Amino acid sequence: MIRLKNDRQIEGIRKSCKMLSAMYRELVPLVKPGVETRDLDRWVLRWIERAGGRPAFLGVGPRENPFPGALCVSINNEVIHGIPSKRKIALGDLVSLDCGIDLGGFISDQALTVEAGEVNAAARRLNAVTRECLKLGIEAAKAGDRLLRISRAVETRAKAGGYGIVTRYCGHGVGFELHEDPQVPNVSKGPNPRLSKGMVLAVEPMINAGTGEVDHLEDGWTVVTADGKLSAHWEHTIAITGNTVEVLTEEIDP
Repeated sequence: MIRLKNDRQIEGIRKSCKMLSAMYRELVPLVKPGVETRDLDRWVLRWIERAGGRPAFLGVGPRENPFPGALCVSINNEVIHGIPSKRKIALGDLVSLDCGIDLGGFISDQALTVEAGEVNAAARRLNAVTRECLKLGIEAAKAGDRLLRISRAVETRAKAGGYGIVTRYCGHGVGFELHEDPQVPNVSKGPNPRLSKGMVLAVEPMINAGTGEVDHLEDGWTVVTADGKLSAHWEHTIAITGNTVEVLTEEIDP
């Protein structure tokens, strides 16, 4: 579990998060019908390297099947970990983007779901509710209180909308490693540590139009909804600094 111990560490993660959000502001306008997802990944890799960082996702995972991209691009029924490819984005797609930057050992993590052109009302509502789940989860995070307050806020809003909640994957600690303890589930079950100074968390609702159950594609990475229905994904990195909660990544309006 990460514990920030001094101002240098806090500022290092802040800079990494600001860099990641700056990248997204330039990337989002490129997500449009006709674009191959591998072109988005190549663009991200060049941007991060020019900015002086390293892509945190590239090469992670098992030695026999490391993740091959700097960017996860998950479309429609793909929940997370979509591998960039020759696939072209189509009009009306929901395109979930997930990326992290390693800036001198300080790691950021952020995800958002972009609507490619005009999407139907059901897709628009799913995306809006998932983003609201993230907002409410972060608002529920209180220094000195318990972690599952975040989970309960996400769960309550998603269930009120009639949506499925992915439970096999969840938020997590982040900062010195891409995935650290504690886990931050999107349902209010599991370990419930107190939120204390120095903790850095990635809060990330993954909400499905149908069931919350998921399957995996043969590529060993891509997670899809078990019933083939749409999914949306939003994520911020936050830090517990003293008696406050600071959102380190910035709002991006896709």
